[in-house]
Amino acid sequence: MANFFYSFHFYLFGILALASSLAFVTRKSPVAAALWLVNTMFCLAVLYIMLDAQFIGIIQILVYAGAIMVVFLFVVMLLNLGHPKEISDARGKLPSIVAGALGVIMLALIGVTLRGRMEAPSAVTERVMSAQVERVGAIGAVAEPLFREYLLAFEVTSLVLLVAMIGAVVLGRRRAA
Repeated sequence: MANFFYSFHFYLFGILALASSLAFVTRKSPVAAALWLVNTMFCLAVLYIMLDAQFIGIIQILVYAGAIMVVFLFVVMLLNLGHPKEISDARGKLPSIVAGALGVIMLALIGVTLRGRMEAPSAVTERVMSAQVERVGAIGAVAEPLFREYLLAFEVTSLVLLVAMIGAVVLGRRRAA
């Protein structure tokens, strides 16, 4: 019985995440799109928690649904985008058809790439992972590779976010002048 409730909620939040992400990409209002993205982030956090990755679920809420969305809404308000009719730059059905076709192609490529990689972790892999978690803890198991092997990518991402914020401020000042 417990397995049924787990599966039901897993699929429920998975479908909610997919529906929210679809609503996110189809909204013309940037504020409405941001709110749908926050809903997607919360659904993903629930899925992480159900998969016994509580740390990643909480980070999902704090970092993405919290900090990143505040920055996104700050940029939207700073740029003062106005009504959706004013910001609509895509005219006609052709851009929507091209975007849909590219989305289907990308999903097909992801499916082909992951076809052979969807194997269950072996017992050796599970033992190594649990030994690492016992050695450095759950947070250390995430932080150690992040700040050792992926430090350059982490720092480049922070620089890209900084440049995006500076660009938003510059664009906002030009409009006011």
